[in-house]
Amino acid sequence: MISTSSDSGRVSDAPSDNWVYRVLPRGIWPYAQLARWDRPIGWQLLLWPCLWSAALAANVAAAAGSFDWARLVGHLLLFFLGAVAMRGAGCTYNDLVDHDIDQAVARTRSRPLPSGRVTRRQAKIFMGLQALVGLAVLLQFNLFTIGLGIASLVIVAVYPFAKRFTDWPQFFLGMAFSWGALMGWAAEFASLSLAPVALYVGAIAWTIGYDTIYAHQDKEDDALIGVRSTARLFGERTRQWLVGLYGLTVALMTLSFWLAGVGILAWLGLAAAALMFAWQIRTLDIDDPVQCLALFKFNHVVGFAIFLALVLALFFA
Repeated sequence: MISTSSDSGRVSDAPSDNWVYRVLPRGIWPYAQLARWDRPIGWQLLLWPCLWSAALAANVAAAAGSFDWARLVGHLLLFFLGAVAMRGAGCTYNDLVDHDIDQAVARTRSRPLPSGRVTRRQAKIFMGLQALVGLAVLLQFNLFTIGLGIASLVIVAVYPFAKRFTDWPQFFLGMAFSWGALMGWAAEFASLSLAPVALYVGAIAWTIGYDTIYAHQDKEDDALIGVRSTARLFGERTRQWLVGLYGLTVALMTLSFWLAGVGILAWLGLAAAALMFAWQIRTLDIDDPVQCLALFKFNHVVGFAIFLALVLALFFA
């Protein structure tokens, strides 16, 4: 059982055996918690659209005879570093914006800012350092990709405020978290086409779906303090909405794969993802917070399955 007191140095919604608490000095823990290093699912879900897009572009390049494994691996590594850094910076920014809200929600009041283990000034400095790492990564790409990455900051800046003015904050999260579906393609071709755009919109639908499941953990607290979400909007109709959202994800990814001309193995990966979506919808109990968190995290497996299939398809391109 994780203590929720500030003396424990832990937060109530992070695993007690995470590497952060076994490896890092205790004084670093609050910063690791701000960046969510103790909860890797966030950067993982941010990373998958990047990797999908990079692998999709690689399939197109392979068909044209211009594929380079070293270039793909280099892009994947840069996207990994960028996802960890920018997710950390984004979470720190989000905690700064949501300081008062986090104090009112049981699951979040033990986080570094509301618990007083980090000052706002310290959090801002840490956010800036993470953003600089993200910028250093971004500058390794072509100019088109650099501009595209900078453009995403507008959405990132708006997202923490969305829950205050719309029932669809998950849509804004989807736009931010899915941006990598454009970046991977742009890194390869220094341009965009309909294939990555379809992938991007499909990833937005995916994000709305899995984050709605996640938001059901906080719906009672959210209702008390007036925070809006698709979990509260959909309510008992969440399963029907997920059918539409996950169905749209599969439909748009099908379009993207068809436009890119991927091989049979990639299609098998998408079929596996569709089955996993169906399983989530059938299994979901919106009144079981533990299960909601588990199903949310399961989307990491969905992302991996799609990416792995796209990479395997390269061997038969």
